[in-house]
Amino acid sequence: MSLRLSTVILPYRRWHEGGRSAWVRAEQLGFHTAYTYDHLSWRSFRDGPWFGAVPTLTAAAAATERLRLGTLVTSPNFRHPVTLAKELISLDDISGGRVTLGIGAGGTGFDATALGQEPWTPRERADRFAEFVPLLDRLLTEDAVSYKGRFYSAHEARNIPGCVQRPRLPFAVAATGPRGLRLAARHGQAWVTTGDPKLYETGTPEESVQALRGQLEKLSEACAAAGRDVAELDKVLLTGFTPDRGRPLESLDAFVDFAGRHRELGFTEIVVHWPVPDSDFAADEKVFERIAMDALAQLT
Repeated sequence: MSLRLSTVILPYRRWHEGGRSAWVRAEQLGFHTAYTYDHLSWRSFRDGPWFGAVPTLTAAAAATERLRLGTLVTSPNFRHPVTLAKELISLDDISGGRVTLGIGAGGTGFDATALGQEPWTPRERADRFAEFVPLLDRLLTEDAVSYKGRFYSAHEARNIPGCVQRPRLPFAVAATGPRGLRLAARHGQAWVTTGDPKLYETGTPEESVQALRGQLEKLSEACAAAGRDVAELDKVLLTGFTPDRGRPLESLDAFVDFAGRHRELGFTEIVVHWPVPDSDFAADEKVFERIAMDALAQLT
């Protein structure tokens, strides 16, 4: 089974002070996709620079030619399907059809209250996500959409000429619960996971592999229930949130071992964080670049 290697570039640097160079270098290194986080602010970066995902990806589209681009992930926390669809169609056009939308239900971080609302419960997040994804699907594939739901509405929303990618740009749906997995099975071209968060602090890499195996089995069941072959979906692992933490980036051999174990589970894409000094994502840049250039050749 072939494996793709991608990266996520956090939008914390000014474009002309290192921001642009990371995206250009990602293309030079041969990454399949470079994603960025779609947050208003995030964790330890909250009190420092943090830029918007869509403008960053638009600039990255202009600075690159072949690299796929995407969010990992966008959520309903501060997005509305109607305005998001217009931005995505524009971004897909500017990039020449190189955009993937990573999308998830959101969480309880800073985005959850930035617009002044109380944090949504897990049930409400799931309810909103279940309405958000199908509506966004329609907005990206139909010229005109009218819809009135519990959380979202659209009135003769026009989205002409639609996406460059047909019938629309791909969705990579982040989900581990049953409702989210059903959405991935029905609307996703890819499925995204970060592993089991309960194992991050005290779990072992072996326990993480077992948990991921269980998630993949549930995805397969959701696809079967939707009448879809699970093989049609790419399986994406965003690293850095399993008990392995940053160890796979300590050496080429360590990464090849990590990637090989997860490829055997069925993952088709592994995403590593671009090194961020003095953070949870600190890594030796020379080792990181060697992994980018040489790891996949050792996995064939």
